[in-house]
Amino acid sequence: MTKLQQLYTEQGQSPWLDNLKRGYITSGELEQRVRDGIRGITSNPTIFAKAIEGGADYDDQFQSLVRQRTSVDDAYWDLVVDDITNALRILRPVHDESGGEDGFVSIEVAPDLARDTEGTIAAARRLHDRIDQPNLYVKIPATAEGIPAIRQMVSEGRNINITLIFSLTRYDEVIDAYLSGLEAYPGDLSKVRSVASFFVSRVDTEVDRRLGAIGTDEALGLRGQAAVAQAKLAYQLFLKRFQGARWEELKARGANLQRPLWASTSTKNPEYSDLLYVETLIGQDTVNTLPEQTIEALEDHGTIDRTVDEGIHVAEGAFERLEALGVDMEDVGLVLEDEGVAAFSKSFDELISALERKSAELSA
Repeated sequence: MTKLQQLYTEQGQSPWLDNLKRGYITSGELEQRVRDGIRGITSNPTIFAKAIEGGADYDDQFQSLVRQRTSVDDAYWDLVVDDITNALRILRPVHDESGGEDGFVSIEVAPDLARDTEGTIAAARRLHDRIDQPNLYVKIPATAEGIPAIRQMVSEGRNINITLIFSLTRYDEVIDAYLSGLEAYPGDLSKVRSVASFFVSRVDTEVDRRLGAIGTDEALGLRGQAAVAQAKLAYQLFLKRFQGARWEELKARGANLQRPLWASTSTKNPEYSDLLYVETLIGQDTVNTLPEQTIEALEDHGTIDRTVDEGIHVAEGAFERLEALGVDMEDVGLVLEDEGVAAFSKSFDELISALERKSAELSA
């Protein structure tokens, strides 16, 4: 049994792959990863930018689209939708065998819609209608403008992956949007699925920067602790919100948990363990989406034990100490949210520019 399989069978955590490119599909590598225990896929504009610009796998299809006078923007979505559709086919058996819990592939709305509620709603509908598969997740960012779009999509019975969650306050708003959407949906709640993607490692990147600026021994001693502490507290919030009268009423109608998904779990600081954001966050009813190098590290030297609800008092203490030092975790979340939106937009814009140059060369 692989470590990925152990995560699921022994601990109830679903390991997903945080990458998608055409070569995975055409070579059979994605099918092998599913056999090894991968139970879903996440993608984002940066992932597709690297895939499309990183080789020749997309050139033939892109050339054909250009000859058909397809716009560059439409061509991009054609390339991406084809990859998503093929990945959905490969993951469909996992979806069926899990009763609809896993086997999802995620596609994100265009990043320039992150501050546009109505635009996000329209784009998410288009993607759901265009691809129309039960194991599709459309990703909506958890910006202030994204929250009402999340509620609206859930109220229409659409499966949504909420991305770019960086703070406990925003996560609480995401959960409420999901519950409110379920309450407004008149259909079969058992068919509606959602995950809430809580970003982890980048929290340490920003908090460590602030602690370094403070520079005291106490501040420096707290480096590398904020991200895991916040994720553990997020799991406690998940447990709290998915119990009680409001949830029991929805559960009686067939509603599914909105599982926390740990995202950004590769270690950015080489001084930290390469599995810092994996081994510390293992637990029931969670997902961890992993890049390839983190999967390799897990298989090589990972330890599989339930940890997500261990040391909660330590996590609370870390937050209290950060606050006492003047590190505002809500502000950290807002800064990271802005940076995340900007990074995805930059990747998308750069890719479209590269495709426009390639289109001009082909048309010359």
